[in-house]
Amino acid sequence: MTAFAPDSLVLNRKLPLWYQVSQSLRASILGRSPDASLRLPTEEQLAAHYGVSVLTMRQALKELEAEGLISRHRRRGTFIEPGARRSAPRRLLGSIDAIVAQQSGERTTILGHGEDKVPGDLTEHFPGLDEVVVYRRLRRDGESGEPTNWAENAVRPEVAARIDLADLERWPMTKVLRDAVGVRISRITDTVEARLADPETAELLQVPLLSPILHYTGVTYDEDGRVVDVARIRYRGDRFSFTVTVEAD
Repeated sequence: MTAFAPDSLVLNRKLPLWYQVSQSLRASILGRSPDASLRLPTEEQLAAHYGVSVLTMRQALKELEAEGLISRHRRRGTFIEPGARRSAPRRLLGSIDAIVAQQSGERTTILGHGEDKVPGDLTEHFPGLDEVVVYRRLRRDGESGEPTNWAENAVRPEVAARIDLADLERWPMTKVLRDAVGVRISRITDTVEARLADPETAELLQVPLLSPILHYTGVTYDEDGRVVDVARIRYRGDRFSFTVTVEAD
């Protein structure tokens, strides 16, 4: 059994530290390898890993415990719940790690990938480009195997050249771009709207034709202001919840 190792995190001082740490650790838990240890490092070790105080780490762990992802035992330590899975709704405070956590904990199948002409509705995001690399993926619930969403990502060719498909089967695109490819993400704009399932979506998600779905569009920008990825994800309406909490200064 391999040891559990949380991902690294670049802290944003504009957001609560405990929240950022909880979201990063949450994504690590849901995206862990099947043979990883269920035992978490100590509070002190985790605090040192993330560069925060033990009190901040304790608050982050309390959030994950309330969500049912971990259990804490006096003198024994903190453990990942064996059946830990994504639950909703959750607070989203503008953190990239929150987006990663939203997409983690599901089994992913690559439906196909390859170069294609820039779709007409995406030309504004890729000025001067004739082609992008499109990735199509189907995600299933980690326990039931039921399809939850399917995604299309349009990625700049020079960025796509550095993407390993094995990483996409394990991690969300946002995490692959940031942690595996090394893209310095400056911001992501999200749009969620209600739509009706077209024939392809109905077949992939196993829902009736024209049944309600949620259509998510995420546009990812690098530090130079260029769009590196446009994600279009179709969620089953009964399997997705989106909650935003606005914190007062």
